[in-house]
Amino acid sequence: MAVTLVAAGVAVLTDLRWRRIPNAVTSLTAALGLLLALSGASGLTARSAIGGLLVGLVLMLPGYLFGATGAGDVKLMAALGCVLGPQRIVAAFLYTAIAGGVFALLVALRTRRLGRTIRTVGQLVLQPGETRQVVEAPEAGNRFPYGPAIAAGSILAALGL
Repeated sequence: MAVTLVAAGVAVLTDLRWRRIPNAVTSLTAALGLLLALSGASGLTARSAIGGLLVGLVLMLPGYLFGATGAGDVKLMAALGCVLGPQRIVAAFLYTAIAGGVFALLVALRTRRLGRTIRTVGQLVLQPGETRQVVEAPEAGNRFPYGPAIAAGSILAALGL
């Protein structure tokens, strides 16, 4: 739990401040997860820690390929998978998706762009090939840090909820 809290906290702070999650955060988190597993301190085996890393990577990679998340988000979820293991990282991913949706809704409401956001999501569903261009359009202001959603989902999963 402590590694999850610290990693998530640092990721949130850096993502909110600089819109990126440094490799040092993700690599240290993965290394600590593996070290805890190897020492028997986490309740995971080394195999399940590596499995969690792979599951976290596979779950987040499509979002990156479609342009919906950044590479740091993918690496953070993979690193947290090394700490949480394969079962809990699946739960973390689901909680993260819910938290991300709630955060996106709050951002759309705060910026008075709810209608535009709903229309854009509809277009993306109908034309998924256009996703990266729409999400990354600088004039659209579509980007927001996803680290807080990953943090919320991972902490809920670490708590066993």
